[in-house]
Amino acid sequence: MAQDTNGVKDAGPWIDPLKFADARPDLPKETLERAREMGPLTYTVLIDQEHLVSRLYNMVNVPTGVWINEKGRVVRPNEVAFVDDRFKQFTDMDSAPYINALKDWVAKGDASQYAMSEDRLREKLKSADPAIAMAAAEFGLGEHLYKSGHLAEAIPHFKEAQKLNPKSWNYKRQAWALSDAKRDYGTTFREEVDKIGGSKVYYPPPDLPAPGPTSEKKP
Repeated sequence: MAQDTNGVKDAGPWIDPLKFADARPDLPKETLERAREMGPLTYTVLIDQEHLVSRLYNMVNVPTGVWINEKGRVVRPNEVAFVDDRFKQFTDMDSAPYINALKDWVAKGDASQYAMSEDRLREKLKSADPAIAMAAAEFGLGEHLYKSGHLAEAIPHFKEAQKLNPKSWNYKRQAWALSDAKRDYGTTFREEVDKIGGSKVYYPPPDLPAPGPTSEKKP
């Protein structure tokens, strides 16, 4: 799922880079090579222009994964979820442990050691924070103003959303992409990542137990 206010215009080149390669010569070489290896898309990609899913699950960064079983129950909350190692040089994170855990859950369901118990989920899922809800409202208002052609008026609301929910890199990255980040926000993506300690902090690894037997009880 892509989360781009401008929809296909911004997300399209990353979803189907071969199709948009001529219009986006700035795409990384690795992205185009990966696209050639994969060939035409065989699946549907959701573009969430209204950021509805990220609001519902408080997704603060991409890529993010949430495990939901056939009964509609969350068994792992949102966490970093890479499906390959194309960005490993930046993240220093191996995708294999997460992929293997996902396969284990698909095969074993709730019996998988990677499917969290109710108690563990309660620890992970904090009570609703009014500031997060207000941040979503501020960001939504900023998007509405931007789409109405009032970018200057939208920026204060984007800034307030970032202040209320400072962990949301989705809010930061999207707001900066809609204007000149250095001019309007006094910063850049790279500067902000460096401030928090670099890419390893920006992409915290998923909380996965070591492979093997587990004593965690399932409900």
